[in-house]
Order: sequence, then structure tokens, then C-alpha cells
Amino acid sequence: MNYQQPVISVVICTYNRAVYIPEALSSLYNQTIGRNQFEVIVVNNNSTDNTAQVCKDFIATHTDGQFYYTNEPQQGASFARNTGAALAKGDLLCFMDDDAIAKPDYLALILAFYQQHPDAGGLGGRIVPRYIPEEPKWMSHFVSSLVGNFDYSKEVCVFSPNKYPLESNMIIKKSDFEQVKGFNTALPGVKGTLRIGGEGKEFFLKLKAIGKTIYYHPDVMVEHIVETKKLTPEYMYRVASGIGRGERVRTLEISKSTYWMKIVEYLFKLGASFVLALGYLLQGHPAKMKPVVQFRIDALKGLLGY
Repeated sequence: MNYQQPVISVVICTYNRAVYIPEALSSLYNQTIGRNQFEVIVVNNNSTDNTAQVCKDFIATHTDGQFYYTNEPQQGASFARNTGAALAKGDLLCFMDDDAIAKPDYLALILAFYQQHPDAGGLGGRIVPRYIPEEPKWMSHFVSSLVGNFDYSKEVCVFSPNKYPLESNMIIKKSDFEQVKGFNTALPGVKGTLRIGGEGKEFFLKLKAIGKTIYYHPDVMVEHIVETKKLTPEYMYRVASGIGRGERVRTLEISKSTYWMKIVEYLFKLGASFVLALGYLLQGHPAKMKPVVQFRIDALKGLLGY
């Protein structure tokens, strides 16, 4: 096959997802657009399973696609995403998780959108959890964001000032990515057993600060695999506290007053979570009560540095 310069570079950062990354890669290989229009860059971020061999085997058996593999030794998604972006040859950067599955027209919709909206500084799409084996009874709309659920609007729209795409389904012009200097590595995401999140929020706020318009498109959709057996209290704490921990870093970089305002906001949200929990009790869903409150307690702990 004679390759041409790809229009889209899909960056997949991976860490110990040998079981799931083949489906992620296959979903991209089977896109409806020509394989010469996009490339896929897999960045292995110190996996300890056989992710490396699985990725290399996939690339070796799909030589008619533009699939590439590299390593990033510094732990954290922000480091890995920046590494993938630096290698990308496409005008558009698309970031997708290693346990996500793209719909067949995923990349075609992205191309069509940017042709119709040349002003777009960024784009986010819908993320639908695929619970294995099934959605837990305690899961609610307010907690499901911790496992990647994201359904912002039923129509194409511009994100409101304080809203933004999630990291597992976001698209950006490479030129804009470079202008804001990529992801802030002080917010690395998962780093060992510690999580310092919010890298996507900080990234898109930087884009908005330079006047870029960020859109949402509900049909630019991926599924996100969620193994319910892994949704332990320890896991949920790590994710929720990581959000707060990231906000601590981000707001303190701005000013101490910004940080204290964030504490007040989190306290208000904690109070609101008790109201939501009461609502679930009255609706006959008591199993949903504790997780919605615990989410806000754990996020506040992270914000306070615990």
C-alpha cells in the first residue's frame, strides 16, 4: 500500500491492558475511512504484563495499516500523550484509551466535523461504559463519571465555559496542541498507586484561554470497558481523590485564593451529595446512596492533600 501523509494521528497510551488493547486497535483498523488517512501511535507507559508483545504482534499482522509502537519511561498519561503527539504526523491529534472501542465511523465523523467547523480548537465525544459483566446496582449517573461515562449533549454544541471533553475521547489540532505546550506533566494522571488527575481539564482551559472554541459531538463515540470486579472501594477512592489531588495542583499554580475557593466549591458539592443520596433513598435505590457521598468525600480528601 502506498501511504500518504495521514490527516489524523490517533494516540493510545497503554498501561497493562494486554487483554483489551487488541480490540481497541482492531476498532481503529476497521474504520470506514481509508487506512492511508490515519495513523495509530501506541505509547507503552511501563507495562509489566505482555502489552508490548501484544501490540507488536498486532502491528506485524496488520501491515496495511499505519500502526506504530513506542515506549515512554516516565510514568503518567501526560508524559505518554506528549510523547505520542511529538511523533504524530497528522494535522489532527485524537487521544483514545487502551480499553476503548471506537465505532466504525468514528474517524470519518471527526474528519467531516473539522471540514464543517474549521474554527474548532478541540472536539470531544460521547463515552459509553461497557460494564463486564453488568452495571453494578450501586452505580448512578453522578458516580459513573469515575468510570468514564460521558454524555454531555444530544446535539453538536460548544462546551460551556467550565466544561470540557474527557481525556479518553478528545481531538485537537496538532498546531493548537503545540501552542499550549501539550499536557501539564505536573498532572500526570496515574503514577504508580497514586493518581493526580485533571490533566484534560487543565489542557482545555489553556485552549479556551487563548480563544479556542471546544465542541462536543455525541456521535463521535467510543465504548469504554469497565470490569465491575475492579470497582473496589480502593479503586474508586484512587480515582475520586485523584480528581481532587489534581485540582489542588492546578489551583495552587494559579493562586492560594483560587485553591480556597475550590475547597468551598467541594464542600458545597459534598453537601449536595447528601441531598442526592436522600433522593435515591426516596426513589427506592438505597444502594446508590453511599457511593455518591463517598465520591465527594474522597475528592475533598484529595483536594486537601490526603
